[in-house]
Amino acid sequence: MDLIFWRHAEAEDWVEGCDDMQRSLTARGEKQAKRMAAWLDRQLPEGTRIICSPARRCEQTALALGRKFKMRTELAPDTTPDALLAAAGWPNGKSVVLLVGHQPSLGQAISLLLGLQQDSCPVRKGAVWWIRTRERDGDVQTVVVTVQAPELL
Repeated sequence: MDLIFWRHAEAEDWVEGCDDMQRSLTARGEKQAKRMAAWLDRQLPEGTRIICSPARRCEQTALALGRKFKMRTELAPDTTPDALLAAAGWPNGKSVVLLVGHQPSLGQAISLLLGLQQDSCPVRKGAVWWIRTRERDGDVQTVVVTVQAPELL
């Protein structure tokens, strides 16, 4: 199974009293999302399942890709790594799954999959981590396919 973690692009800063779920992308964030979406569109196979946090900044990031996606509360800002992985169907899913979500839960899920310390894998705004599970010689392995940041594309 291929599992792709896409952190939302740069968003407006959180300020006291704001509705965190309604924060929008900045102009820079819109450019980041478009740049990463263009790269992803060339890489993703048809039939990729795209699951998105219901937060506005994630929705705007996913919309840049121009493909159908489903918003799921399991990807909201306060989610857990286990909830993220369960929503994706990891590791037994049959399709490629793209999750559009938040830090720290994306980094925590990646750390869990790679056997790292829980908070040792920060994910940059707008960046993608592509992870694959495979079987080799009777062993199930988790491998990193690629890590991409919008600034490097």
